[in-house]
Parts: sequence; C-alpha cells; structure tokens
Amino acid sequence: MSKRISHFFAYVSRLRWIRRWGLMRNAIEENVATHSWEVATLAHALALIRNQRFGGRVSADRIAAVALYHDATEVITGDLPTPVKYHSRVMREAFGDIEHKAEKELLALLPEELREPFAPYLCASALAPEERELIKAADRLSAWLKCQAELAAGNREFAPAAEQICQRLEQEGLPEVRYFLEVFAPSYEQPLDNLLSPGND
Repeated sequence: MSKRISHFFAYVSRLRWIRRWGLMRNAIEENVATHSWEVATLAHALALIRNQRFGGRVSADRIAAVALYHDATEVITGDLPTPVKYHSRVMREAFGDIEHKAEKELLALLPEELREPFAPYLCASALAPEERELIKAADRLSAWLKCQAELAAGNREFAPAAEQICQRLEQEGLPEVRYFLEVFAPSYEQPLDNLLSPGND
C-alpha cells in the first residue's frame, strides 16, 4: 500500500537553522532546536521537582514532550524577539493569530491519521494551565541561563535581559524554579574539570 510522503519532520528539523536573540550581539550562538531541547529537559525537571518536593501530580513525560514542540511554529514564523512580540496589545494579538495559523499549517503536513494524536503537542490551546505554567517557567529559566552564559563570556549586552528575567522569575515565585536555581544553577558557572571531579560541591 502506497503512503503519502510527509514533509513534517524534515521541516521541523530546520529549527536548527533559526537563530535566537536576533536583535542582540551574541558571544554564544543559540538556535531554536537547541533551545527546545533545553526547555524540554528543564520542564521535565521542574515537573519532577513539583511532584517530589511540592506535592504535584503532573505528567513530567507529557510536559517534556510538549516542551520539545513549544517553538515548532517558529520554523514558519521565525523567532520574533520578545521586545517586538510584546511591544503592544495589537502586536501580541497579531502574533498570536499568526502562531495559531502556523500550528494548523504544521499539523496539515502530517499524514491525516497522525494529526489528531499530534495536535495536543503542537497546539498551545490544548495545554492545561499547570502544563503551560511549567513550560513557560522552563522557557524563562532557559533564557536566564543563556544570559548568564553571555555575561560569563564578557558580553554585557545581556545584562538588562538577565535582570528583567530574574525579576520575572522572582515575581512568579514558583518553588520548583527556586529549587532549580539553588541546587542546579550554580554548577553552570563551573569549568568542565570541576564538573568532572568527584566530590566537588
């Protein structure tokens, strides 16, 4: 039985060619595919931390899978910088409509029998509030870690963004994020030899 060829994964794989932080001078280049992987691992960690430390009952596996696709529409829209995307209510609404149309366009690339099972991972409207909260927190945490890496490389261009993102994380006050920042974030500042040496705190 012949099957229709689908371009879905070939298309999504091109996220690796879409650069993030396009309006800023970068010491360390970041693309959307790398960012998506990091957000997925962070969201998975935050979900497990919520379940194990703070009485949560969320599916860490589902959150990780959804987070992998959280920026998939950018293969169509590109990465619109945050100051542009949130410049005004009109811009937010217009870009929200574009993202919704891009979700439909991506789903249409899949074989018909796979569209319904993939929709909960590609469509932001399918997310439960708790899932959306954790993935957004992971997205913001990833951005903060990026800013810290740039600052460590001597790039002061990211200082205002680092401060703004830190303030947002503090305002949201998620205990999972606080736990991650206390337990895991300090190691990001360490050189590789320190990470590999047993018994280092």
